[in-house]
Amino acid sequence: MNTAPLSHLGHLDIATFLRDYWHKKPVLLRNALPDFQSLISGDELAGLACEEGVEARLIIAEQPGHDWSLEHGPFDETRFSSLPANQWTLLVQAVDHWLPEAADFLQQFRFIPNWRLDDLMISYAADGGGVGPHFDNYDVFLVQAEGRRRWEIGGHFNSHTPLRSGLPVKILQQWQPEQVFELEPGDILYVPPCVGHNGIALGDGCITYSVGFRAPSLQEVLRDFSDYVGERLLPEVRYADADLHLPQASAQIDEAAIERLRQLLHSVVDNREYLAQWLGKYMTEPKYDEHDPAPEESFSAQEWPEVLQQQSRIRLNESSRYAWTEVGDGGLTLFVDGAAIPCPPPAAAGVKRLCESNEVDLAQLPGLDEPALQAMLLVLYNQGSLYFVD
Repeated sequence: MNTAPLSHLGHLDIATFLRDYWHKKPVLLRNALPDFQSLISGDELAGLACEEGVEARLIIAEQPGHDWSLEHGPFDETRFSSLPANQWTLLVQAVDHWLPEAADFLQQFRFIPNWRLDDLMISYAADGGGVGPHFDNYDVFLVQAEGRRRWEIGGHFNSHTPLRSGLPVKILQQWQPEQVFELEPGDILYVPPCVGHNGIALGDGCITYSVGFRAPSLQEVLRDFSDYVGERLLPEVRYADADLHLPQASAQIDEAAIERLRQLLHSVVDNREYLAQWLGKYMTEPKYDEHDPAPEESFSAQEWPEVLQQQSRIRLNESSRYAWTEVGDGGLTLFVDGAAIPCPPPAAAGVKRLCESNEVDLAQLPGLDEPALQAMLLVLYNQGSLYFVD
């Protein structure tokens, strides 16, 4: 399987796709992944949905004798033998956290910054199965892996759009498709944020991959960033009015007071270091609370150089997230799983190489003999953010 970032999406080169379609309008990309074969079968996906810690959902559409319903995993394996003959869908989130091959599959989409990637959701649907017409607040690539699916596309929606009442997911109350596509294995449909879409399985054995992206709302940014900054500001940094003049009315909050507060807030929001540190930590935070990749065995600083000599390849933990930003002295700050790790200049090249792919040949890691890089690798290994490949 190809794990390098794609240079083309079907008939489009990546530069054209980013310029004309990304975050702008939907596009069908025929045969974008030639000869593609699913990484997981329907039975294997059902087995994964039975495991503790795996986020899975089962949706059964309205049909005679059965209302629209949503069930959450983990499931008992006997549940799948009692499903109706058609019109149901199994969705399993973050398959890339559990299946290394799925994590490698996502590398093909690294033409979008890797820290923006969220996870790989895989769905299996019986004939007629689907979630229903809905919209997402983020970009998504819908990859047809097995079987066929009809996708209806239409309209832009938002939080004011009427939704069907009484359902635990956001299904559009009114739906009028503007475009209809039938996807076969290897086809990709790109859908921008807030564009309505409705997928319906055409026959049994329909497997679809959804490559989603992290896109924090401004609400989330303001709340989390203000908490981050608030924990770091000194209590004596306060509203001040040394330029105060005799007020015309003592109860009035005048324009000068509003401007003082605006400038105070602006001094924080305009702080590049605050923004860079917050963004790196926020965008690499583990998605699931039960994220605990700690290894069975940890090593000391004295043992570590010999351990590195005995190993050939390292791999980033599938549930870990990596990003970095440059700092002024030629070094970096490496962000891993919501933590910021200072990286001095001698280790910078090695850290950049480490973040380029899921698996790295140690012999090709620049500066491996540098104590700073060795120390960083030790921290990452002992906290479970990377592991050795046998």
